[in-house]
Amino acid sequence: MKPVKITEGVYSLRVNHFNRRLFDSLIPLPEGTSYNAYLVKGTEKTALLDSADPEKAEILFNYLKDEKKIDYIVSHHAEQDHSGSIPLVLARYPEALVVTNPKCKEFLMSHLHLPAEKFIEVKDGETLQLGGKTLEFIYTPWVHWPETMCTYLREEKCLFSCDFFGSHLAVSELFSEEHMVYGPMKRYYAEIMMPFRSNIKGHLEKLAKYDISFIMPSHGPVHKNVKFILDIYKDWAVSAPGNKAVVAYISMHGSTYVLVNRLVSRLQEAGVAVEKLNLDHFDEGRVAMALVDAATIVIGTPTVLTGPHPRVMYAACLANLLRPKAKFVSVIGSFGWGGRAVETIAGLTPNLKAEVLSPVLVKGLPAAADLARIDALAALIVEKHKALPAA
Repeated sequence: MKPVKITEGVYSLRVNHFNRRLFDSLIPLPEGTSYNAYLVKGTEKTALLDSADPEKAEILFNYLKDEKKIDYIVSHHAEQDHSGSIPLVLARYPEALVVTNPKCKEFLMSHLHLPAEKFIEVKDGETLQLGGKTLEFIYTPWVHWPETMCTYLREEKCLFSCDFFGSHLAVSELFSEEHMVYGPMKRYYAEIMMPFRSNIKGHLEKLAKYDISFIMPSHGPVHKNVKFILDIYKDWAVSAPGNKAVVAYISMHGSTYVLVNRLVSRLQEAGVAVEKLNLDHFDEGRVAMALVDAATIVIGTPTVLTGPHPRVMYAACLANLLRPKAKFVSVIGSFGWGGRAVETIAGLTPNLKAEVLSPVLVKGLPAAADLARIDALAALIVEKHKALPAA
């Protein structure tokens, strides 16, 4: 296996993991993933940018079998799917030095026990010369760890973006196509990047001064369609939420389902896009994707031992962690004799800086008066959406 040339002196060492189905023991991977390392060869020095998950180190070394010398290993992010094979690379290329920022150095020393003398620390905006190839280091903290950074190769206009602009997508194609990458990128953004929207906004502004021909993330294919990639990130991270409601629910005996169907019908009749998610078939990624551009979140739950259904509680915790840009939230559902579903959900979602709209909790099977309350909630959501700024 040979490195794949992307542009002059720049090579992809992508390691596909087609059959990986769970990331961090949490995130579903319906389309697998990849661990992307890159090789940049100057006339004097060679740099390896990132490595691979140790489980797939053998493939990485297969790419490197003809490389006699590596001078630098640039580490953009200390998480082990990128950095985990660095100790193995150093064992094979003991003269190599790890180039990174001070915070990443600290993490690599902690997580991988790399010795301090193996590092070169670089500042934001500092450069490294390889001989006809200039690497410029760009700090991008909290995308999605505090130590993350990117590297810009000036001569070839390549942005090595690490997790920024990535996708959990294992494919044989070197370059992305819009239809191929939009869904996996949105899922990846939703699951990993969405809590850091404010940081991403600032980093997009920072990157705007660079002339970029290639975006080379650490997961998924390389992007030549740079404007498309930057525009969808601006839409997700910066734009106002759209005229969309997410209704996430579970129903045990059908009463909550009646309320959910009534609300969805009324919203759709009024021109609100609705994503209806049955939490009985829980996919964290699908829930996260739905939240990216929704203005309203409605949680539908039956009452279980005075509280929300456990799967609803999990969804509420997930939304709280992801911090979507929704402006409004409500709870609908049923109970048998009493309970505190609304209060419990409110306690689980302190990070949702959203206005709470008229919860509708019904004892038993909904009656005509209960459905009228649902209609009123739908009308309120419609009016709130009309006042939103254009997305």
